[in-house]
Amino acid sequence: MKIIEGGVCAAKGFKAGAMRCGIRKSHTKKDLAMILSDCVCNASAVYTTNRVKASPILLTKEHLADGKAQAVIVNSGNANACAPFGMENARRQAKAGARALGVSEENVIVASTGVIGQTLPVEAIEAHAGEMEMKYDNSLVAAEAIMTTDTKVKTIAVEFDVDGTTCHIGGICKGSGMIHPNMCTMLSFITTDAAISKTALQKALSDDVNDTYNMISVDGDTSTNDTVLVIANGMAENEEIVEGTKEYEVFAEALHEINEYLAKKIAGDGEGATALFEVNIVGAQTKEQAVYVGIGDVVMRLQDLEDSYEHAMVAYQLTKTAIAGHDANWGRIICAMGYSGAQFDPEKVDLFFESAAGKIQIAENGTAVDYSEEKATEILSQPIVTATADVKMGDAKATAWGCDLTHGYIEINADYRS
Repeated sequence: MKIIEGGVCAAKGFKAGAMRCGIRKSHTKKDLAMILSDCVCNASAVYTTNRVKASPILLTKEHLADGKAQAVIVNSGNANACAPFGMENARRQAKAGARALGVSEENVIVASTGVIGQTLPVEAIEAHAGEMEMKYDNSLVAAEAIMTTDTKVKTIAVEFDVDGTTCHIGGICKGSGMIHPNMCTMLSFITTDAAISKTALQKALSDDVNDTYNMISVDGDTSTNDTVLVIANGMAENEEIVEGTKEYEVFAEALHEINEYLAKKIAGDGEGATALFEVNIVGAQTKEQAVYVGIGDVVMRLQDLEDSYEHAMVAYQLTKTAIAGHDANWGRIICAMGYSGAQFDPEKVDLFFESAAGKIQIAENGTAVDYSEEKATEILSQPIVTATADVKMGDAKATAWGCDLTHGYIEINADYRS
């Protein structure tokens, strides 16, 4: 497996396009993107767990009832959530995409991102979608068009081998704020030319989301529009991948490469952030315990817990501000671990900080060691910082990703609608 260029256009038979159609107030930013396969694809998706779901999600669920899709139309600047005429406008958006691309309306996936509670100006989409230029090498502009408060374009593609056949998978995503487990505020669109069954595709995606998008946190909020979509057109012409085979494992590994990369890019581009904060929990009895210590309420899903909200290392605000201040305040970290509700012995915990500037141990068996504050500050001043906590109870581990918390987060969100 190797990383390649191309994003959602890296796989055979996929085009993309983007334009400014007038949804956003900005007169320069693109606000509409489309992705098209040359043929109908097997498709799978995972959505937000928020009980309030935007109209595009409800329509996409309808259109994916048969596990098939051929195109995606996505706008930024307006979430079409909790808005007048939400479902009507989502359907009009799908029809506009279908007309522009010459495909069946039922095979068009609709997504939206932006301000909640405002009517989608769907007339702008209907008027201009047909003008969009679709190209086989146009992934980057589509990635730019779906950005909201994002500061960086998020895209990746990889090439991999399935039993002697070269296949490709690539993705683009957006996400910067309202990021937390159980599907954060993000849209992720992934395309592949691998031939894979609908059930195998859904299993691979659903399983991998637990270790990628559900292991990131920026601010503890999850939104109404979050969607991860994978569409597979089979144009690589490999023998169809099914569950329980080595070929399935190869595909799952490639999908994980895409999802983990994009998830980390979301966490590192958190609103106002200056650093990606990675947390490794090692030495746990079970993976669930490691996940709980690392990121908290994601285990509500794993253990069917209800009405439980627990902050953990990557989501704990005081930990995040310490990272922003390049302060090795390890007491905040072990405090956050205690908040998680997971069972561990604080008197056995070892803590480490690591970055491109080196690695340093700051606690052993729950007690501070003699370390250099200057070196710790140097390590914490890097754009990627890792904290490792060894709870010395077993061999299980988990990794979560977040970011530091700065004044920039408040500034961005205070002015979001203006």
